[in-house]
Amino acid sequence: RVFVAVALLSALLFVPLTIMVALSIAATNSSRILSRVQRTPFLSNSYACLQSAVHRSLPVLPHVFPPFVCTVGEAPSRMYSSTVAPCMPANVTRLTEPQSQLLDQTDVFIFDCDGVIWRGDSLIHGVPETLAKLRSLGKRLFFVTNNSTKSRKGYKKKFESLGLDDVTPSEIFSSSFAAAAYFDKTGFKDGSGKKVYVIGENGICEELDEIGVPWIGGPSHKGKEPPMGPGDRIEHDRDVGAVVVGFDRNFNYYKIQYAQLCINENEGCQFVATNLDAVTHLTDAQEWAGGGSMVGAIKGCTGRDPTVVGKPSPLMIEYLEEKFGLERDRICVVGDRLDTDILFGADNGLRTVMVLSGVTTQEKLLDEGNKIRPDLYADSIVDFFPLGEGES
Repeated sequence: RVFVAVALLSALLFVPLTIMVALSIAATNSSRILSRVQRTPFLSNSYACLQSAVHRSLPVLPHVFPPFVCTVGEAPSRMYSSTVAPCMPANVTRLTEPQSQLLDQTDVFIFDCDGVIWRGDSLIHGVPETLAKLRSLGKRLFFVTNNSTKSRKGYKKKFESLGLDDVTPSEIFSSSFAAAAYFDKTGFKDGSGKKVYVIGENGICEELDEIGVPWIGGPSHKGKEPPMGPGDRIEHDRDVGAVVVGFDRNFNYYKIQYAQLCINENEGCQFVATNLDAVTHLTDAQEWAGGGSMVGAIKGCTGRDPTVVGKPSPLMIEYLEEKFGLERDRICVVGDRLDTDILFGADNGLRTVMVLSGVTTQEKLLDEGNKIRPDLYADSIVDFFPLGEGES
């Protein structure tokens, strides 16, 4: 029995070690072989699982076989220095054959913006060329962002500032527009005389102006401090019928108190959130606290859950479907967040592609604890049109 056990153990170790030595030699002499492995789903998955299993058993191998210490499935230029890619779940597929996996099955692309098109105020490399190629194939493009700081007109200016002049206002949908669309759809202004209290920036206010919904607050409450001496109080507007909360770089205690008074004391006052994003990209240097932090403060002092109008709420896809007559089975959502972009697509019957150019890392995506999984994933949207043989 001991002999049989030793023989089986030797065989189990010898086979993967032999494969790894052979591939290591090949990878050392030719990076093209490793690139082929990475671009082939079966080999890439098998390679990742084998590498992970053997390295866990024999941690010295990363130093013996350095060519294997790389990020499986990512571009060869992006290397780990001392870590190994996790074993990829079977139902998370890397985009390797864009034509058959994606382009042939998609007529409409809905792109998130932050982390997909740009980071902060920096355009992600290769995006203009990719969008131009998609348009040349007759694909319809929409840009849906949870950032409420700008209106559609404001985002049009941002696209232009980044050289994306082809993007039209009708292709842009921000959560500030979603908030206005929600109030319009629910008949908020129909003879009620109610107004909206805004925690947020100009985007929400401009979109409410577009549909004629009266509002107070917003940028006008920047820097306000509540009186807090003996007997002091804030008098709030009893005609506020809804509080809408979006991302606000001038969020303060006065706004928190005003919002909670409206929600807690005005009968029937609605609590609306543009999004629940935990973090956002204000700059390309780091992540910043997102709109969800402001919403959380209001939820905490009112005990109310908000009506969310941005992703992953179905409101925006319903609007696009009705306005443009889109077919859901031909729409693909492309985003960098699992809990908003990918969930938005999955909950609404759309195809989904996760890109690793924004918030979500490959480690988080492939983690066994992650329950939100896209149909496909890629490094960025540039992978929709990979370089042909001989291109550099």
